Amino acid sequence: MQPTGVLEHAKATNPLKALLDYGQSMWLDYIRRDLITTGKLRSMIEDDGLRGMTSNPSIFEKAIAESSLYDDILKSLASRHDLDTTARYEQIAIRDIQGAADILRSVYDSSKYRDGYVSLEVSPLLANKTKETVDEARRLWKTVARENVMIKVPGTPEGLPAIRQLIGEGININVTLLFAQEVYEQVAEQYISGVEDLARRGGNLKKMAGVASFFISRIDTMVDGLIQQKLKSAHGAQEESQLKSLLGKVAIANGKLAYQRYLGIFNAPRWQSLAAQGAQTQRVLWASTSTKNPAYRDVMYVEELIGPDTVNTMPPATVDAFRDHGQLRKTLTEDIPAAQKIMDDLARAGISIKEVTDKLTVEGVKLFADAFHKLLSAVEQSTTKKA
Repeated sequence: MQPTGVLEHAKATNPLKALLDYGQSMWLDYIRRDLITTGKLRSMIEDDGLRGMTSNPSIFEKAIAESSLYDDILKSLASRHDLDTTARYEQIAIRDIQGAADILRSVYDSSKYRDGYVSLEVSPLLANKTKETVDEARRLWKTVARENVMIKVPGTPEGLPAIRQLIGEGININVTLLFAQEVYEQVAEQYISGVEDLARRGGNLKKMAGVASFFISRIDTMVDGLIQQKLKSAHGAQEESQLKSLLGKVAIANGKLAYQRYLGIFNAPRWQSLAAQGAQTQRVLWASTSTKNPAYRDVMYVEELIGPDTVNTMPPATVDAFRDHGQLRKTLTEDIPAAQKIMDDLARAGISIKEVTDKLTVEGVKLFADAFHKLLSAVEQSTTKKA
C-alpha cells in the first residue's frame, strides 16, 4: 500500500488534470454503460479533471456490439414492436447520455455552464439536409431533457444555417467535422448570429454553450499520403528534404491558425457586446486527437495544442497515454509564423489544403453514415437475439 503522500503527489501531478491550469478542458471521446454504472466516470472527474464527454455512432456501435452491458435494455426493447430500429437505438443512447449528464451536472454547475456537457449526434444521414437536421436536433434536445447536453451538428454547407437556428433557440450545439479554417470562421459567424438572435428573444446568454470541433489527425493522415506520393517523383535532395519536413506537421499548423481566427473573432467589438451580457465564447474543440501514425508521439495532438479557452476530446487510449507521459506547455500560440510557413510550404509543394479539407469533410460524413448503418444493424441483431 502506497503512503498517502505518494497518492496525493500523483494526483497533484496528473498531466490531464493540470491541463485546466492552461485553460484547456479535457473531455472524453467515448461513452459506455459501465462508465456510468461502476463509478468510473465519477473517478475520472475527480482524479483526471474530466470536464465533459462526446459520443458518435461508431462509439455506440462498439459499446453495444462488443459487450453484454446492454443486454437488459436490448431484452426489454425486443418486445417493443411499436419501435423501429432507429427508435430502439435512441432509447439505448439517450439512457447513457442522460446518465452521464447527471453525473457531470456537478461540473456544469461549478464551471458556471462552461463544462460538464455530453454530446449526442443528430443522425449522420441528415448531414446534407437543413430542415431535417433542425427538426431532429430539437427532438433530441427535448427528449434528453438535460441542460448540460450538446447536440452534434456537422459543419456542412447545409448544417451551417441549422446551427444558427438552433443556437437562437437556446439549444447547445457541438459543431462537428470541421477541417478548414475558412469553414471554422463560417461556423463562428453562425454561432454569433445565433447568440444575437437568442438575445433579441430575451434568452439566457449565460447558459448558451457551444463548441466547434476541429478535426486534427485525419489531416495528417491524408496529407502525409499525398507527400509520400510526391516523394516518389521528387527532383533532387532539396525537394525531397522540403517534402519530408512537412510530414506530421500540417494538422497542428492548421489547428494553430484556426485558433488565431478564434482569437480575432471573439476579441472583436461585435462579440464583446454579447460577452458584456454574459455570453460564452464558442470554444474550439480539438477532435480526432489520437495519433494514427505509430512513428509519431502518441500524445502529439494533445501536447502541441494546449491553450486557453479550448477543449481536447480524447479517446481512452490517448487519455491513458497523456496521464502517463504527457508534457505540459502553452503550445497553441507558440511560433505562429512557423505554422503559417508550413501551410505556405505545403501549397508550394503543390498540395491544396482546400482540396484536402473538402475531401475529408465528404469522407467524414460518409464514415459517420456508414457507422450509423452498422450501429443500427448491431441493434437489430441484438434485439432479435433477445426476443
